[in-house]
Amino acid sequence: MKALLLCLAVALLRLPAFAADGTNRTEQIDGFRNTPMLPGSQWHLHDPDRPQPRVVTPGATFSQNAPAPSDAEVLFDGKDLSKWQNNQGNEATWKVQDGYVETAPRGGGIRTRGKWADFQLHVEFASPNPARGSGQGRGNSGILINGMYEVQVLDSHEAKTYPDGQCAAIYGQSPPLVNASKPPGEWQSYDLIFESPRWSEQGELIKKAIVTVIHNGVVVQNRYEFTGSTDGISREVPWKTLAKYTRHAPEVFIELQDH
Repeated sequence: MKALLLCLAVALLRLPAFAADGTNRTEQIDGFRNTPMLPGSQWHLHDPDRPQPRVVTPGATFSQNAPAPSDAEVLFDGKDLSKWQNNQGNEATWKVQDGYVETAPRGGGIRTRGKWADFQLHVEFASPNPARGSGQGRGNSGILINGMYEVQVLDSHEAKTYPDGQCAAIYGQSPPLVNASKPPGEWQSYDLIFESPRWSEQGELIKKAIVTVIHNGVVVQNRYEFTGSTDGISREVPWKTLAKYTRHAPEVFIELQDH
């Protein structure tokens, strides 16, 4: 496999949903008990009763603006979004300031102009401080590969939600092995090693999409095989139905979600 190294530093600072009465409701874990059972599992999709990943204290992983590796393609240089576009193919309108990019109100998601197969991606992000809301309402975003395969971005520091939807989860499929989240406002890092799925000439799936995720220096997904799309492709109700594969080329774009 010929790997392409991609580097990206991003701040995802969208204010999440806030309870109508102004309270931070953390007592009850959000989720669903009436969704399909995950294949080979005793748990429902987005099951709030699934065991919460063990919390660990991560090491220092923020790059402090260190130079990227010599063979890396830098997708964001702290100055502009020239290598990005919105989901309609027009100019990305997220806010660039002080060397980072921040989601813009009603700006929608952004995606890379380029596409790659089988790559390593480095991402740095931070969630809003002070934190507001609870569950899926705290700094919710995601690294979405080809609009299909999502690694969740969420404020999961001392905050619970359904385990297959917390930070570093493969959304709706696999909770992280441990919770390595840092507090709101602190810079965090992802290193993703992604292998594109492959289909035969006859359209048969012969290799599933595979990802390894390192969150703040801690392995949280180890060569996980996607059971299909995580983001609603060929699914009746995107966040309540099981994943399916849809055939596509090995070369994929990278999208940053805006919820």
